[in-house]
Amino acid sequence: MRVFFIFFSLLILTSYSASAQKENVINKTVTSKDIKVGAECTNEYFPLIKGKNIAIVANQTSLIGNVHLVDSLLKTGIKVKKIFCPEHGFRGDADAGEKLDNYKDSKTGLPVISLYGNSFKPKNEDLKGIDFLIFDIQDVGVRFYTYISTMHYVMEACAENNVQFIVLDRPNPNGYFIDGPVLEKEMTSFVGMHPVPLVHGMTIAEYAKMINDEGWLKNGIKCKMTAVTVKNYNHTYFYELPVKPSPNLPNMNAVYLYPSLGLMEGTVMSVGRGTNKPFQVIGNPGLSSGNFSFTPESKPGATNPPFLGEKCLGYDLENFSLIYVKNLRQIYLFWIMGAYDELKNKGNFFNPFFDKLAGTKKLREQIMNNVSEDNIRLSWQSDISKFKTIRKKYLLYPDFE
Repeated sequence: MRVFFIFFSLLILTSYSASAQKENVINKTVTSKDIKVGAECTNEYFPLIKGKNIAIVANQTSLIGNVHLVDSLLKTGIKVKKIFCPEHGFRGDADAGEKLDNYKDSKTGLPVISLYGNSFKPKNEDLKGIDFLIFDIQDVGVRFYTYISTMHYVMEACAENNVQFIVLDRPNPNGYFIDGPVLEKEMTSFVGMHPVPLVHGMTIAEYAKMINDEGWLKNGIKCKMTAVTVKNYNHTYFYELPVKPSPNLPNMNAVYLYPSLGLMEGTVMSVGRGTNKPFQVIGNPGLSSGNFSFTPESKPGATNPPFLGEKCLGYDLENFSLIYVKNLRQIYLFWIMGAYDELKNKGNFFNPFFDKLAGTKKLREQIMNNVSEDNIRLSWQSDISKFKTIRKKYLLYPDFE
């Protein structure tokens, strides 16, 4: 049995010193008061869109201060014609994976077209008469977080319909490191569309530039793109999100744990959906060790979570997130490797979704074959190095390296 479950409490104690040693590398936390996101830089994009027909890809994070971007544009007389919404919907309250229908926004009367329902991509008729499409959504910097996949298809549709694409940039809360396996082409899906590491260390605008200029859109086409950058930001910063980016990432604990715990959604382990601590706890009804228990319930954003109504034994990782994982600057594999060792029915531990999340079959095989975490991490390094060379071409801010 791996040492994680035996020495978990010891790790909690020693992590304080580990984080202190790391802190001299990253020593500044910034909030929305310290930086100016792209949406706030209205002098840079309002002149472009004045008098034009506009569509917007937005959700609950698309704010200028405390005012939604759509409301701000309408108030200034900008001709917003329609809204597109990603996974979780325009208001950000739909379940993960929940298919969404088109509807009319009750506040503005504008049509809201779902890009997480019957289609992931705007149809040609959806963009008829549109001059500019604005993308303003807070990402969290993890390959399987689907907002970047939505952006890919939006950019593709803009290129095909001669619509100009404007991306309003926002900081990446996990933009201070790069880690994980690089996606292999045969694993391409909506939870992984590009040959990037699991944690890519780029803002949404940097990522859009890479998609466009690397020829990753269909048939290598390119859209006409404008990026409005964040002011006073660089990749060494810890950025505290002002609004939760999706229902099950309610706070920074969950955001920092998400790159590591997201992989567990391809296993029999619960990551706390249906509890008050999603992506901050792990457990399973069949786990025989643990210092914490929880019973998933039906909640907004998690109406039918794994192990609904079943008591799960496991661990509360909330404090571990901020005192250790935040400063580790890498994916933490101990939990998934320890859980695999602990649970008896290993044949059912992984499901097919795991390989899509990982972007490779190799990680699952390495865990099953008891490969050490150090050697697993070593197997990523060549591909990560190649990616870093590509990434540097598209950075808009000072880097952490």
